[in-house]
Amino acid sequence: MTKSQLNDTDAPCPELLAQSPVRVVAGAGALARLGELAQEIKASRVLLVTDPGIEKAGHATRAIESLKQQGIEIVLFDGVHENPTTEHVSAGLALASSHPIDLIVGVGGGSAMDCAKGINLLLTNGGSIKDYHGEGKAAEPMLPMIVAPTTAGTGSEAQSFALISDPVTHVKMACGDRRDPREGGLRPRVAILDHELTRSQPSSVAAASAIDAVSHAVETAATTARTDLSRQFSQEAWKRLDRSIEAALTHPENDEARRELLWGAHLAGAAIEQSMLGAAHACANPLTARYGIAHGMAVGIMLPHVVRFNSSIKRDAYASLGLEADALADRITHFINVANVPDGLSALGVERANIGVLSDLAATQWTAKFNPIPVDAEKFKIIYESALNSAH
Repeated sequence: MTKSQLNDTDAPCPELLAQSPVRVVAGAGALARLGELAQEIKASRVLLVTDPGIEKAGHATRAIESLKQQGIEIVLFDGVHENPTTEHVSAGLALASSHPIDLIVGVGGGSAMDCAKGINLLLTNGGSIKDYHGEGKAAEPMLPMIVAPTTAGTGSEAQSFALISDPVTHVKMACGDRRDPREGGLRPRVAILDHELTRSQPSSVAAASAIDAVSHAVETAATTARTDLSRQFSQEAWKRLDRSIEAALTHPENDEARRELLWGAHLAGAAIEQSMLGAAHACANPLTARYGIAHGMAVGIMLPHVVRFNSSIKRDAYASLGLEADALADRITHFINVANVPDGLSALGVERANIGVLSDLAATQWTAKFNPIPVDAEKFKIIYESALNSAH
């Protein structure tokens, strides 16, 4: 991507952003450009994927109005729910299959964007989601996508993976295709970063999403898969999150802080695309599956303990973020306090007797293999134990 594709004149680090194939259109009110952007892709009929909360906030209506102004037809799927499952994807697919869709638009948080990607996979390649669990299993090119995140957290708008859960086994399947989006890959063609959209999110969602973004910036900085480019994304993401998260959560009317937070989340998402994640996410997924703990909250509770565990063996694991390990863990803990995340896993109903089961599950998670220190079920027990009664 060239610098000219960055449509926000005040976009941070344009040289770095130019290393991502996702075109970024940013700024207050940028959602109004959706129709124009869809027309550039020569779309005629769009599947708009969103959820009831986004509809209630009026964001879906604004997206529809922008598309209609360009004469583009809209098929609306508003059946997305948190942690989308194969059932949500199937429902969206059934609707999309009855129309000649040529563009998919996702407006919402990570769930809406993941569901949109899942629908895209099946609409273009057939089969079921489990057929694409892993990477590069789609034979046919995907439809172009435009997404507009309404939360500052997952960074899914910068990534080539969809996370879809099996409602029976609760396994969260990562389905990826790293081809350039202009060549049919699963990354969105365009990401609209309109920080005004984040005004409508409930405070609890804003807090969990922000902590999720922090976890992405921190974990990507230390994985075994990190690269020079991913380090740059991680560093820039951490810098922007570090200086904005407290103001954004305590003073949600602070537009500049929310703008910085959204950019930080996006850059952290771009870092994931280059670097993957680690043990904190491996710990978090079983907590979400077994206890229904929101992902951002689960990974937030675990992150300081993973940082301390990794740093006890590899002291410089997170050095690229510019803080000593203990100072980094303390800073993360401060953010967790600001976000009102509960103290320790016990406060969320996790019992010591279940740590063995959780540890076994964590050891099977894909992200575990990218942790800077090799981890197995026994090491996960140590990490979970440290988080059980932790006081933030």
